Amino acid sequence: MDQERIGKFIAECRKAKGITQSDLAEQLGVTDRSVSNWETGKNMPDLSLFKPLCEILCISINELLSGKKIDEKVNDKIKFDENIVNTIDYSLNKLNKYKILIFLILVIFGLFISMSAIMIFPSESSWGSIYSVLGILVFMVGISRLLHPIKWYKRLFLLIIIFTISMMILLFTDYVNVKMNDEAPMFRIRTTTTGNVIYYDTPFYDVYRCNFDEKNEYWVVSKNSNPTIIELINYCK
Repeated sequence: MDQERIGKFIAECRKAKGITQSDLAEQLGVTDRSVSNWETGKNMPDLSLFKPLCEILCISINELLSGKKIDEKVNDKIKFDENIVNTIDYSLNKLNKYKILIFLILVIFGLFISMSAIMIFPSESSWGSIYSVLGILVFMVGISRLLHPIKWYKRLFLLIIIFTISMMILLFTDYVNVKMNDEAPMFRIRTTTTGNVIYYDTPFYDVYRCNFDEKNEYWVVSKNSNPTIIELINYCK
């Protein structure tokens, strides 16, 4: 479909009818800029506008898509079929662009949810980890749709890698926050409070909050050990 030729043809027909771009835009319920974009070949009219546009310009849809006057007596069926195919291709390409935009928005929105959850919710709250994972899932849906043209097994492999990397980034960010700011890990399996110790068990390390809510409070990060209650009571002594 030659958009430039169609645009020039629209302009020629409009001028032949003595209609300005503003008049045509008003009759079709669009902006002057839209008509200008059609005539310069930047865009095509929406499919819903084909019939009213052709009626105003006194041309057929076949002539519009051909970008020239067609001898109706000849009735070039081959050209008509070609125009229909080109119109379908154009519509599908336009639809695919909208789909890609939606999937990109999902990707960005998912990342936004994850990062916002980490920054907004206090580390003691479990909602931070819940919303972070939810954001990653939304992110993965967007990525999955963007990778749709790839074969399913390759797409699955890439999704597993991307999900693993995303979760590792979240866990590493959480670990850095614990080490740098003396805060409870957001991604923890369980929390145990006994005596003057709060114990946070995570998948990869343990966190001890000794003498909590006291002046001499301090934090200790160590490797996983699954301490007993007695060991916890005596840990900070």
